[in-house]
Amino acid sequence: MPRLPWRPRWTIAAVSAAAVAAAVIIPLGILDEPDATISGVPGHPVMPTILDHVRITSPHGLDGLTATLDGEPLPLHPDGDALKPEAGPLREGVHLLVVSPPPGPFGNADPVRAAFSVDGTPPELRISPVEPVKHGAQGTIRGVAPGAVEVSAEGQRTRPGPDGSFTLPVRAGAGTVTVVARDEAGNVATDEVAVALRHPGMKAVHLSASAWASAELREPVLDLVREGRIDTVQLDIKDESGQIGYASQVPLAQEIGANTGLYDARAALDLLHEEGVHVVGRLVAFRDPVLGRASWESGQHDRVIQTTGGSAWSGGYGDYSFTNFAHPEVRAYNIALAEEAAELGFDDILYDYIRRPDGDVNAMVFPGLTTSPEESIADFLAESRDAVHKHGAFQGASVFGIAATRPEQIAQDIPAMSQHVDYVAPMVYPSHWGPGEYGVASPESQPYDITARSLADFQKLAEENGRTTVIPWLQAFSLGVEYGPDEIRAQIQAAQDVGIDSFLLWNAACRYDPSALPPT
Repeated sequence: MPRLPWRPRWTIAAVSAAAVAAAVIIPLGILDEPDATISGVPGHPVMPTILDHVRITSPHGLDGLTATLDGEPLPLHPDGDALKPEAGPLREGVHLLVVSPPPGPFGNADPVRAAFSVDGTPPELRISPVEPVKHGAQGTIRGVAPGAVEVSAEGQRTRPGPDGSFTLPVRAGAGTVTVVARDEAGNVATDEVAVALRHPGMKAVHLSASAWASAELREPVLDLVREGRIDTVQLDIKDESGQIGYASQVPLAQEIGANTGLYDARAALDLLHEEGVHVVGRLVAFRDPVLGRASWESGQHDRVIQTTGGSAWSGGYGDYSFTNFAHPEVRAYNIALAEEAAELGFDDILYDYIRRPDGDVNAMVFPGLTTSPEESIADFLAESRDAVHKHGAFQGASVFGIAATRPEQIAQDIPAMSQHVDYVAPMVYPSHWGPGEYGVASPESQPYDITARSLADFQKLAEENGRTTVIPWLQAFSLGVEYGPDEIRAQIQAAQDVGIDSFLLWNAACRYDPSALPPT
């Protein structure tokens, strides 16, 4: 006998009078309702835990309802006025859920079906390096997220284009930003992207700690600031002697007697910042005879660069002059000083002597070094960067002029270093170049030519990572040739002509001629 549909057909003669009476009692609206309803299955791909949200109801009661998933029996459990299926995470792909009501008085009722697709794979997320953002400006995060329906970061959201491409605004100073891509099923992919501040540039002069402590040297520099001739002062934190200009609280600095207390760092920074000055803290890293001597005399010889014969290397710089850049404690000491200075309020940490000693590398021993000296130096800058950045300071590295063409001579690989600093500061002093460098016959007598050509080279190398600025050290002292305002201005003009509107002037005596620096 063929199965009768659920709605009774009054033409069937075998229906008894009692059955007819019973059928008449049931409202027609209920007879029109489905025998079971499946809710909680969206019409788009879902994550493997979708059955946690599925509920099965029936206007005729829950007794006798059964279910299968992909043809296999599926347990159902009461959940208030509904039933919930019990299943673990599902495999990816299309699934069929079938709910069957119990047989009715007129035969088996039609089952209810729900097909759905399970997707447990997060979308792909690729982000391009973010260009540094200037203070007060808005940057852009760009990338692709195929399969995503939304990408977000820092409260900003966008829907990717058909090819998955997207852009998101990002504020200056955001630091490390988490980007989240979500697909239709709810799967997410995340990635961290660094949003660096672009260095604002500077017009700066060098001041040692002792110069700052001297009103005779300090006040003329403050006059340069007040006259608008410079906007930045470079003040030494730790210099070539290994001495720290203020009373550092870093335990090792106190232990080895590195503090001089020549100036009050907080007071100096407050004064300079009140004048609207950007303050660069120069931190001489690995030329450190104070740490070198203390380490050697305490038996910690591995902190010091050595000769192949096992003695402390001097190379004309003096006893114990170069500490071992590969030693974890030496690195940690300098990073601790950098972080302390950044926390105090120095706007930049500019490392100097961040290199190996010049000379025959085969005559030197770097205990514990497992990479090339160039790679180790770059790795140090990578270690230091977060400690400096988290306090809102920029990180820079002073480098030799020859590093552009001869990086192995002093372990300064400019493209590698540039990945971990906000700017490189090449010391392109004309007096330090030999005849014929960059095709310039007499570099010291041709300050414009040698400065322009050498800086153009540095620009290319620093830009390989797309974000590092070049801010050169320029010569404001006389050596073989008398250097006055004309020679200084020639170097500044050369830098401008290759696209660099920044400079640091070096004069070890900390005396600067105002006429070399026109007000801006």
